[in-house]
Amino acid sequence: MKVLCTLPMTDAATCQLSGKAEVIVLRDQSDAGCREAVANADYLVVRSQLPDDIFDHAPRLRGVVRHGTGLDMIPVEAATRLGIPVANVPGVNAQAVAEYYVAGMLAFARPLARMETILRGQGWNAGRALAPSATELSGKTLGIVGVGTIGRRLAQACACGFGMRVLGMQRPGATLPDAVQPSSLADLLAHSDYVALCCPLTSATRGMIGAAQLRSMKPDAVLLNAARGAVVDEPALITALQEKWIRGAALDVYARQPLQPDHPFFQLDNVMLTPHVGGMTAESSSAMSAGTVRQLLQMMAGERPEHLVNPQAWPGRRAAQGGRE
Repeated sequence: MKVLCTLPMTDAATCQLSGKAEVIVLRDQSDAGCREAVANADYLVVRSQLPDDIFDHAPRLRGVVRHGTGLDMIPVEAATRLGIPVANVPGVNAQAVAEYYVAGMLAFARPLARMETILRGQGWNAGRALAPSATELSGKTLGIVGVGTIGRRLAQACACGFGMRVLGMQRPGATLPDAVQPSSLADLLAHSDYVALCCPLTSATRGMIGAAQLRSMKPDAVLLNAARGAVVDEPALITALQEKWIRGAALDVYARQPLQPDHPFFQLDNVMLTPHVGGMTAESSSAMSAGTVRQLLQMMAGERPEHLVNPQAWPGRRAAQGGRE
């Protein structure tokens, strides 16, 4: 059997599949390249955006595993219609993403990297000149949009570790940790010094942070997004940063990825940019790959994967050569 990975897994995970399947890493990341490669795949491991029609080009495909949590990269409804089970690996990178948000806040509160650059280039006194502008997280307000697994860990770290006040917006009916004060989006944006977007991309959250929401934020507030780029109206955010509606932004995700070299973000000095690595650490990568392989092996053995996200597809799932079981 052939397992196609849109991006590599860890070496240990690949070794686990040795003797059971041939692991192939996608070389051509274009939509056309993905369609061509998946035609001969029995299983698909997803770490990057799939074309909407990908499953129309996958006659042998028996299962898909998302190497991570978010499912917006996969046309799940299309998979379900074709009897292709889809699983994910939820929660294993939550700590990594929570720590990314903390790092983003600290980067604005204490601009140590910039201080070091100035120290190396301009000397001791020039480096010290930035110190009076540094701030502390203690006593500041963090607003978390989407208090799920990641949001809860972030809230605990900031409330207990830094003494921050934490506001949280969560879907109706969901409970919040004791350290989080429930808030509407409008109040959260108006009162937060830092706003962390921890929500999934859905029809309700797409474009949720637009011009009106950015204008409602405090002028010294910082927006942090390691969720999905499309949660934010990117042109509106560019304008907000250019015109200093807010202090700045720490961004790990974008409307279009990879971020193009001529993107306006690169011309701004009040935005911290990273290449969609918020959930990637040695520990989280190992855990995600291990969880992915475990569910691949379950599907290969005809067993229901532990984190199946489209159970409707399971009864009529595809058999080994493209038929039905």
